[in-house]
Amino acid sequence: MNRLARPTNGRMIGGVCAALARRFGTSATTMRVIFMVSCLLPGPQFLLYIALWILFPSEDKAARTAW
Repeated sequence: MNRLARPTNGRMIGGVCAALARRFGTSATTMRVIFMVSCLLPGPQFLLYIALWILFPSEDKAARTAW
């Protein structure tokens, strides 16, 4: 599996869905649709997205800090 890092290209807003799609082997569009459908349910989806945006490093920063 790939590391969780937000890609520098192919992102729409923050790259969280693209990073999760890359990690789990699905398309970014599928992950975005799943996220949008989950927003119809009650819960903290937007807060989770913002938290993951902060926690996932950008791909260029992750490459610089790699051993």
